[in-house]
This record gives sequence, C-alpha cells and structure tokens, in this order.
Amino acid sequence: MGKRIYTFDTTLRDGEQTPGVNLNISEKVEIAKQLEKVGIDVIEAGFAAASPGDLKAVRAVAEAVEKPIVVSLARTNKEDIDAAVEALKGNDNVGIHVFIATSPIHMEKKLRMTEEEVLEQSVEAVRYASQFFKHVEFSCEDSTRSDLDFICKVAEKVIEVGATVLNFPDTTGYITPWEYAERFKIIQERVKGVENVILSCHCHDDLGMATINSLAAIEAGVTQVEGCINGIGERAGNVALEEIALALETRYDYFQKRTSMNLKEIAKTSKLVSRVTGMPIPANKAVIGANAFAHASGIHQDGVLKDKTTYEIMKPETIGLEETPLILGKLSGRHALKEKLIELGYQVNEDELRAIFKKYKDLADRKKEILDDDIIALVDDQTKNEVEYYKLRNMAISYDTLNEPTATVELLTHDENVYEEKATGNGSVNAIFNAIDRIVNEEIELLDYKIVSVTQGQDAQGEVFVEIKTGDTISRGRSISVDVLEASAKAYLAAVNRMKNMQTDKEKVKL
Repeated sequence: MGKRIYTFDTTLRDGEQTPGVNLNISEKVEIAKQLEKVGIDVIEAGFAAASPGDLKAVRAVAEAVEKPIVVSLARTNKEDIDAAVEALKGNDNVGIHVFIATSPIHMEKKLRMTEEEVLEQSVEAVRYASQFFKHVEFSCEDSTRSDLDFICKVAEKVIEVGATVLNFPDTTGYITPWEYAERFKIIQERVKGVENVILSCHCHDDLGMATINSLAAIEAGVTQVEGCINGIGERAGNVALEEIALALETRYDYFQKRTSMNLKEIAKTSKLVSRVTGMPIPANKAVIGANAFAHASGIHQDGVLKDKTTYEIMKPETIGLEETPLILGKLSGRHALKEKLIELGYQVNEDELRAIFKKYKDLADRKKEILDDDIIALVDDQTKNEVEYYKLRNMAISYDTLNEPTATVELLTHDENVYEEKATGNGSVNAIFNAIDRIVNEEIELLDYKIVSVTQGQDAQGEVFVEIKTGDTISRGRSISVDVLEASAKAYLAAVNRMKNMQTDKEKVKL
C-alpha cells in the first residue's frame, strides 16, 4: 500500500458555499497560488456551469498555477461538462469532477430519478467527460446514506468508461468512522477495477467527525482526502486539510503515510484564507488556532518551560510560525516595510505599498510596537478589485448614560459625493449602523457582529467581523483598528460594499 496521500482542496468551491463568502476572481487566484505553495495536489477551482463569473474564475485559476491539477465541478449532464471544457481548454494539468446523488432520499426527493436512471446518467456523463479529460473524478453524492450494493454497481460501471478517481463523500456528516472504514473495505473487495483508480473521501463536520472519518478512510485504504483550509464549507464545514496533514505527520508511527503538503506554509495559507473569506479562525481551532500552542495552566507552563514536548506534540515552527528578527517601529521606512511584507508572504506593487505604508505610519503614531499581526492586519484591510461604493470620511459619537447614543456619519461615495446622516441606537455601534443605513437607503438586517483582538496590549488592534443580509443576499465585512468603533463602521461598510458588488454581478449575469 502506498505511503502517499493526495490532497484535494475545495476551498474555492465548497468553501465558497459558506454563507456570506463570495470570492472574486483575483481572490480565488491569490488563494490558488498559495495552495500551490502549500503543496495541494488537486484544486477544485469552482463550478464552471454555475455562472459566467464562475467559468472565468475556473479558467483564471487553471492559468495561474502549474503543479496542482485544476478541476471544475460538473453535474452529470452535457451542459455542465461542456462548461468545464470551455473553462479549462488550453491548459494541460486539468480535470473534471462529475457528481450525482445516489441516496434514496436524494434520488426520490431531489432528482426524482430511479436507480436505473441515475446509473445510466452517471455512465453517459463519465463516458462523455473522458473524451476531454484524462483526470475524471466521479462522486456519489450522499454516499454514506446510499445503498452499498448500488454505489458499488455505479462505481464499477463508471470505471469501465473512464473514471480515474472515485469519491464517496459523507455529504451530510452522518456516518461514524467505523462504518465509513467498513464501507471502503467492502468497495475495494466488490468493485472490479477499483485497484486502478484513486479512492477518495470527502467528509463534512456536522457531527464533529470530519477529521476522524477521513483518517478512518485513510486507514481503510483511501489515498485521497478532500477538504478545505480552515475547515470552512457548507453548514458545519468540511474536514480541515491542515488537520489531516499534521495528524499524519505527528502520528506517522501509526499511519505510515504522509501528504505532500509543505507544512511550513500551513499557517500562512490559513491566515490568507481567513482574511480573504472573512471567516475568523477560532482560537481553539486545532493546529492553526491562536491557542494551539498556548499554555495557561501553571502545571502546563512549568512542564513546557522544562521541556516543550511535555505538552506540545507539534512544534509551532512546523507550520511556519517561526519568530522573525525583523522588528518594525515608528522610524522604519518603506523599504523595511516591503521586506517585512515579502517575509510574511505578500507580493505588492508600488501603489499598494504606498497605500499600506500610509496606514502603517498612521498606526505607528498610535501604537508603540508594530507586530507581525499588525502588518498582516493592515494588508488585510486593503480591498481588491471591487468598487468601494462608500468610504468612511468622518464620524462623531455622542454618548452619556442618561441619553441614547447618537452617531453622525459622513460617507464619501465612489462618484465623489458626500452624504451625512445622524441616528440614535441602543448602543454606539447600533447608532453608527443606523446612520449608515439611512445613507445607503437599503433594508439591511444585521446577522452577526464579532470583535476580536488581533494583537496584544492596551493599544491592541481590534478586528471586527460583520455579517448582513439584504433580500436574499448575504455578505460579510471586516476591518481592523485600534478604535473598535471605527473598525465597526468600516467593517459594516465593507459588508455593504461587498453586497452592492454582489448585486451588480447578479445584474450582469442577467444581462
């Protein structure tokens, strides 16, 4: 049995299905390039048939990377497959991921198809796709609630007509690790030709078992794991690929298998995905959470001071968290900032550097020590390739314990108009949002609001995450500042701007 476990990253497709996450083309390309650096084997760039924008994004990703295989998702119909062909034509290292649901509930309620019809459509789709692609993955959606005899039959037939990868996803996060492993063992025993294809697993985390289910599948003979960076995705998310990579590395004595991931790029990749998607990383998140290598208990601290291995089974350096000797301060120049950005994994042009440097100088006047996280926060606060419909020009807050807080907000629009509104609220933040709503003139529902500290000390920067809804459009915004009220206003405006960009994109698709 081979010791190599392939990694299939679906951050750009399944990850983007996280409510409120909407990646533009440049953001997808930025993530894809980092996925290449971290050593991902297969990148699922999107669903080319979903929209013209998705097709362009799949094409852009395929053109941006060289080493990973880039695939597009497709349903078992000619139109989806043709869209994938159109998106990926002219590129060598590409493939397709064809899927159809195979569980009774999905076939009856969603597809309204019989087993015979699903089987026939699967075979025809794979046969057609194999004319254009050497790499053809086939997935039985909701396989863990499917009849095992049926999916074995489907698997054997699609292998005969050109499938090179077979994926049996736990689409709803339903199965236990013992059942999942047993299914893969039976599939390998029953399916003719299975030894000639890559077996893949794709686990969701609805019951908190995505990681253990994936590891159970590996132990049962699976050679490819599908997931997302940081475990984002539909509902409770997908398996976090960094957890699989570190589990196999840390317990190589048991599994005797490894991924090809460059572990030192994991922290950088995780932070990139977090900032681009607006999805914060929980402090207690395995492997890459802020507390993953923190020790609060006196007993733990005593042990770690004597020998780190008493409580640390992984080294922070393993995932790229080495301390850096380059310390920036108030008197540092633009060249030093540029070197620090390069060290942190950012490539910026002169215009971007000039904008970041201006913000850096403003921050340096307000903060004694500039940390790496401060620099990352400044870069994160830059918007890319989206129209900034509204920008905060000025804001005044009036508050005392006897009266409702009042906020006066002045916004500059993208066409250089200035609008000012005053509003009250049940708190200063609520008053700010109400004033912005009056200017924007939209019915906006606030779904979520979070504040976290991204740096330490009394002058720490506060990072604000906002999620809003207008009609059927959900969007997120984030911003960082040493003033949480300023960060709140800018995060809300970022969400509003993203919402208007999304609405504009939808209108373009209609046209």
